Amino acid sequence: MSDPSALDLSLLRRTYARAALGESDVADDPIAQFAAWFAEAQHAQVPEPNGMTLATATPDGRPSARVVLLKSVDARGFVFFCDYRSRKGQELDANARAALAFWWEPLERQVRVEGRVERASREESAAYFATRPRGSRLGAWTSRQSSVLPDRAALERELAAVEQRFAGVDDVPLPDHWGGFRVVPDAIEFWQGRPDRLHDRIRYRLTSGGWTLDRLSP
Repeated sequence: MSDPSALDLSLLRRTYARAALGESDVADDPIAQFAAWFAEAQHAQVPEPNGMTLATATPDGRPSARVVLLKSVDARGFVFFCDYRSRKGQELDANARAALAFWWEPLERQVRVEGRVERASREESAAYFATRPRGSRLGAWTSRQSSVLPDRAALERELAAVEQRFAGVDDVPLPDHWGGFRVVPDAIEFWQGRPDRLHDRIRYRLTSGGWTLDRLSP
């Protein structure tokens, strides 16, 4: 008897043929290359091009992944913000390594980032927090991210209490439990889809002499 809940996805197939990626096509610095590709993703109107899968793991190797939003990138690394008490926050504090993956479907591209993780400075976190809409700032005080809730009503009661606490306060302050993490890369891969699954993969790998470029087999 067949399983009515089973999904046969074997015939879902797409040919990637939009572009190619050669060693001579990329910048010497991976952050510059990322900036160029990110600009092209914006130009192509990729929905939320800063959306990225963040993979973390516990010290004993139990992985978890979720989509978060990149909020800044420079030579120091890739920054996102969250509740430090969340599952990802606790895992990163205990095991300060992470991987990121960006998927830009209209361009048939992905970017993969691996590296160590550090907390952003309090000043950086406060500067970003001040740009958030008031509702989002109140939300950061309301939610203990990843904790179990009895129901939606409990969250709404907590929000009401936070709204009362900060009534008349224009500049809602940064909570101690909230801030940024920076992924400091030691490997960044640029992937361009190609026909017959023979994709182009160019990896930058950080060595003692700087960034080294490798072509990876698809």
